[in-house]
Amino acid sequence: MNPAEFQRALAASGFAGTVGLLIQDEAGRELCSLNADQVFPAASLIKLPLLVLGLQAAQRGEVLLQERLPLPAHERAPGAGVLHELDAGLALSWRDLLTLMIIVSDNTAANLVIERLGLERVQATLPRLGLTSTRLVGKLQQPPERQNAAQRRGERNATTPRDQLRLLGALRRGELLNPAHTALALDILGRQQLRDLIGRRVPCGPGGLPLYQVLSKSGELTGVHHDAGWLLTPRPLAVACLSQGGEDPREHPENRDVLRLAEALWPVLAQLGEVPLPAADP
Repeated sequence: MNPAEFQRALAASGFAGTVGLLIQDEAGRELCSLNADQVFPAASLIKLPLLVLGLQAAQRGEVLLQERLPLPAHERAPGAGVLHELDAGLALSWRDLLTLMIIVSDNTAANLVIERLGLERVQATLPRLGLTSTRLVGKLQQPPERQNAAQRRGERNATTPRDQLRLLGALRRGELLNPAHTALALDILGRQQLRDLIGRRVPCGPGGLPLYQVLSKSGELTGVHHDAGWLLTPRPLAVACLSQGGEDPREHPENRDVLRLAEALWPVLAQLGEVPLPAADP
């Protein structure tokens, strides 16, 4: 599909930023592409490879899913999540940390995962996952005194739409984990609670339940809004929509940039996913 219609809709809405969009089918065939290899700030999309690496470590027996790790006071990170609101000393299982890192995008949980896996080891492993343009520079939301040298130089975590779909495709095809851990990863992605972009316009059926499952991870910084995942329409789609340069600074479901992205994206997803376009909100 030519992405020109998506670009026209965005321009007409007044969206002022830059967007990278890649949509593929289950076989990895490219259906729509726009700036798919452009590098964007990773925001919380960096947590997708951390989920895979965390489950690979569990699969190898390096850490048990039920093993409990303490929450030191100095590791509580601000921003997304809930653990920074809780008392230090709490002991969470490895499964809990991986789950919180995805479903509420918990930065503290992500940093505990990075600490356990080892930052340098994660950095070295990302290319072996096929993530040639994805970088983990350091832990998330660190105060100046806890930033590493690369962060103090202004380097930031980064990724591309293509890298995100390369990972999501391999994950769903069972190429990265055994069946049990693959199922757990997809289950966790299906429980993400932040559904402002890909999941925003999924139509609902009786009882208000979504008609199509979304297995995704979002990411957000000021002016940066991402979502990447699987949309399980009759023709399942792998979708990565990344953006930067947005003008609405609010972290809010009604952020104007997020609304514009979602409204431009959903006609494309409905057409490619072979579903009726849902009615506009009243």
